[in-house]
Amino acid sequence: MGNRRNYTSETVRSLQGTVQVEHTLAKLGAQKLHKLLAEEDYLQTFGAYNGQQAVQHVKAGLKAIYVSGWQAAAAANTSQQTYPDQSLYPVDTVPVVVENINAAFTRQDQIQYLGDEGDTDYFVPIIADAEAGFGGALNAYELSRNLIVAGSAAVHFEDQLAAEKKCGHLGGKVLVPTSQAIRNLTSARLAADVAETGTLVVARTDAEAARLLLNDVDEVDRKFMTGKRTPEGFYEMSGGLDMGCERGQAFAEYADLVWCETSNPCLKDAKRFADAVRGAHPDQMLAYNCSPSFNWRKSIPGDNELREFQRELGKLGFKWQFITLAGFHATNYATFEFAEAYKKNGMLAYSQLQEAEMVAQLRGFTSVKHQHEVGVSYFDAISTAVGAGSVAALQDSTEEDQF
Repeated sequence: MGNRRNYTSETVRSLQGTVQVEHTLAKLGAQKLHKLLAEEDYLQTFGAYNGQQAVQHVKAGLKAIYVSGWQAAAAANTSQQTYPDQSLYPVDTVPVVVENINAAFTRQDQIQYLGDEGDTDYFVPIIADAEAGFGGALNAYELSRNLIVAGSAAVHFEDQLAAEKKCGHLGGKVLVPTSQAIRNLTSARLAADVAETGTLVVARTDAEAARLLLNDVDEVDRKFMTGKRTPEGFYEMSGGLDMGCERGQAFAEYADLVWCETSNPCLKDAKRFADAVRGAHPDQMLAYNCSPSFNWRKSIPGDNELREFQRELGKLGFKWQFITLAGFHATNYATFEFAEAYKKNGMLAYSQLQEAEMVAQLRGFTSVKHQHEVGVSYFDAISTAVGAGSVAALQDSTEEDQF
């Protein structure tokens, strides 16, 4: 995996100041993520956009969390708007989501430790979407720094122009020159070095589907240019997987993992990208977006092929695999299903939901006892410790009596 730095250790020390602030969750998360990527055939995650979703990921056995900018834009941005994935939301959004998730992990850890209820490690690594950096190299540095402060184990940057950023499965994408994308990756690495957290850097290229380039400053990009320009001044280019492979090779020197956004789930194309990147950098780890923008059954009709898809990717070196928007889809579908049943059957529908939750307790689901889930027992312990035990909340509660 790439660890090239275009700066010196003296530069890092000069930027640290006289007091080195510890970023414990980011540092521990990075250590755990490095270990998982080294030991697992592949690491699978899907997008979470709040703490309670992330807690359920951990309880169900997933070993890392992905915070998708798409989901944050749609459902969890700090401006309280609903946005498409075009970097329209405030730049502090994903750091705030990461902070919220770590706060939820902290509460679950406190509840578990207080009640001696198990040994689940809730502080799983969080991989955060830094989009196209929301600007230039300085913006990329500051966003990386803020994600580290929030407790991210890894950050990923794509090679699109921040001012025109689009979801990887939308049109109108404009790539920045290869050298500019590398500057953003270098900024993220510098932020991690200054913080001394070991934060992983993930590089994404959108070259496979993009057809526009910001400028012709890099010779490596010129072979893909058509000679035409748009009314906005962008250069038209052919793009395609060949360009994705070349950019993947270039980014691999600077990134722990490299990913090429694709238009379809295709093992043949995945192998082509893996062979190109790992042919030049044999130890390079790769990432793959198992996107909800793909019609999976249409692309891969067979159950067994769908079941084995991620295992086959793992054999090719795709060590981190993720469903970017699965949290959005799962939450919306589950809510719609219940709302429809509730409209039809009233409290029978809720009773059936409750019964299903109770059965799920056998598999580790704990939210049936929702008061306990959010920490009433923890704050009762505080009340008791300060001499206010008579107003403890969980004792004599309906939850204690009925569940």
